[in-house]
Amino acid sequence: MLVQKLRLQRGWSQEQLATVSGLSVRTIQRIERGHSASLESMKALASVFEVDLSELKEVEMPVPAANSAEAAEALAFAHVRKVKRFYIHAVQYAVVISVLVCVNLYASPRHIWAIWPALGWGAGLLLHGLSTFDKLPFLDAEWERRAAERYLGRKL
Repeated sequence: MLVQKLRLQRGWSQEQLATVSGLSVRTIQRIERGHSASLESMKALASVFEVDLSELKEVEMPVPAANSAEAAEALAFAHVRKVKRFYIHAVQYAVVISVLVCVNLYASPRHIWAIWPALGWGAGLLLHGLSTFDKLPFLDAEWERRAAERYLGRKL
């Protein structure tokens, strides 16, 4: 999480950080998700961010208090990742359906079959968007809390 925060403070994308640090984008993604990293990777990141290795090399990140700034940042990052995944999904939909429509119009212009994948995938995209922006009352944060409490058998 600290790596992501430092990267965003500098306005860098994961690709830019990978280029500057000499690491792969996949490695940057894993580190930002909280997976362990090799000492060499952490040294490269510490050098790029101009911080001590000990600042980046926390074995176990402490769980932030519920009302702390770190918790708010973690929630913000998680929400931004959800929105980013939705936008990527929407762009993929637009590109693939456009290609299918072109193929359909070229191969069999009298029979419009591209509507079926557009409708099916479009329904999935709609549900993804509603879920991303918390418009589905049965899959929002409140539902998640209740489900977790039910599983634990106690209040959170």
